[in-house]
Amino acid sequence: MTKQLRSVDVVLVGFGWTGAIYAEKLTAAGLEVRAFERGPWRDTPGDFATTFAQDELRYYWRHGMFQEASQATLTFRNNGAQTALPMRHWGSFLPGNGVGGAGVHWNGQTYRFLPSDFEARSHNEDRYGPLPEHMTVQDYGVTYEELEPHFDYFEKICGICGQAGNLNGRTVDGGNPYEGPRSDDYPNPPMQMTFSQDRFAASARELGLNPFPVPSANMSRAYVNPLGLQLAPCTYCGFCEKHGCGNYSKSSPQTTIIPVLMQRPNFSLLTNSEVLRIEKSADGSRTTGVTYVDTSGDTYFQPAEMVVLCAYPLENTRLLLLSQIGEPYDPRTGEGVVGKNYCYQVMSSATVFFEEEFTNGFIGAGALGMVADDYNGDNFDHSGLGFIGGGYIACHTTNARPIESHPVPDGVPRWGSKWKRAVRENFLKTTSVGVHGASMAHRSNYLDLDPTYTDAHGRPLLRMTYDFTLNDRRLTQHLTPVAEQIARGMGGREVKVNDRRGSYDSVPYQTTHNTGGTIMGADPATSVVNRYCQSWDCPNLFVAGAGLFPQNAGYNPTGTVGALAYWSVDAIINQYLRQTGPLVQT
Repeated sequence: MTKQLRSVDVVLVGFGWTGAIYAEKLTAAGLEVRAFERGPWRDTPGDFATTFAQDELRYYWRHGMFQEASQATLTFRNNGAQTALPMRHWGSFLPGNGVGGAGVHWNGQTYRFLPSDFEARSHNEDRYGPLPEHMTVQDYGVTYEELEPHFDYFEKICGICGQAGNLNGRTVDGGNPYEGPRSDDYPNPPMQMTFSQDRFAASARELGLNPFPVPSANMSRAYVNPLGLQLAPCTYCGFCEKHGCGNYSKSSPQTTIIPVLMQRPNFSLLTNSEVLRIEKSADGSRTTGVTYVDTSGDTYFQPAEMVVLCAYPLENTRLLLLSQIGEPYDPRTGEGVVGKNYCYQVMSSATVFFEEEFTNGFIGAGALGMVADDYNGDNFDHSGLGFIGGGYIACHTTNARPIESHPVPDGVPRWGSKWKRAVRENFLKTTSVGVHGASMAHRSNYLDLDPTYTDAHGRPLLRMTYDFTLNDRRLTQHLTPVAEQIARGMGGREVKVNDRRGSYDSVPYQTTHNTGGTIMGADPATSVVNRYCQSWDCPNLFVAGAGLFPQNAGYNPTGTVGALAYWSVDAIINQYLRQTGPLVQT
């Protein structure tokens, strides 16, 4: 029997970066907010203490902070002719579990998308002509200029460290000359670069490129953010990716927002509580709250005046499908919107092996790196190349974690005494130049509900249908040789190229940058939410996260996820609450 609770103003489903952002702003505006998190409570002193946080076996190999596949998973196939099978073990991407979500185990690389990224269809068609019919690339419906104040605020909340390249339209030496105009510099200076970054920068400049420091959520100095929370200087221990930070040196919801939020009497958080579906009014025109189950198996209905989906993009899509909100996408007809335009990233790299130089990869951090943007977005002429989009090329030193990291040159056996000797000889004498490529939306890549497999509650699992497209392959074939050229100019003994070939494989880790499925746009026929991230079908339902992206740019998504959340919650407070209803008329 479902028990009904007292109504609240706002229910948040999921409590990572976006959940914390919406909760802080909405409670500050006087609303009563209740957040639901499927996983456990996590905080810095209790869960990431430095006495055990640097445990590679626990967090990398045993996935100590990630979803348990037995609790929540999805099915996967490369194309519609195949039968999708359940992922029994997370591999290519690692969704977070618990308070803070993926904002706990991220590296901290915090980019702003380019102005042209938000107008990917109109910009590219204006410059190069009509896109192929099968490319379902769309404009966001919001521009970089509109989001800029919100990028700026998110960077100040996180204390992002970097070097501006375009300050109010003025080019600044040492920064990214291609970035959109910034209203202010980064809150903190860049991190201290190491040997590998210096060699990368010198080689990139020799090729006429414009390297700059990676924008970092790992602190270069002590910092106090606008909410009065203190962050400490990074110790360059290198346990960022897939780990929590016990030094208060990596921006996360736990270090930048949640401690303030937990003191507010109009905020409450229920952990280990899984939302099963979003409930709707009898006529389906608005949401009425959510039904959830706790660890005892008891089911509750939480009424609310507004619902905001702040879960991971894959789960946001699934909840809309399970709740029958929005028309499911049909790849055969191209009609429908929920599940449309699932995108990922296209990765490749070149590993440099030095003869005597000591790279000391142990001195690292998640966002310690130098990057060149000359081949990102539409920063270069695509005429005659047969693809759109691009990617950044970067050299990071994120830590030579010994269980995870053992690069060896070509020709070395994959096991045995020769392999062990090669690992020993090269372990502290290597670095990597990586390509982080965009993923353009394609009609055949999408998300829907699996017809066969269900979860512990009897609900269909989410099914992912995805493969690299011709655009992806041409993009990586064009950019990988540039990375190789930079790598060969860094003075190493030899270079090993790790290019991207074949179909997408869900087993080896790549990035946790899943996007699309709940995309935003200007037309309800082609998008799930409007420019303010408000559902076209239910105006008191808002959606957050990278699922909003109509396609994935050549950057890490978190900076844009944060900016969109602040943009959306600003519209709720200053427009929606004054006159509830659709913020965009159709």
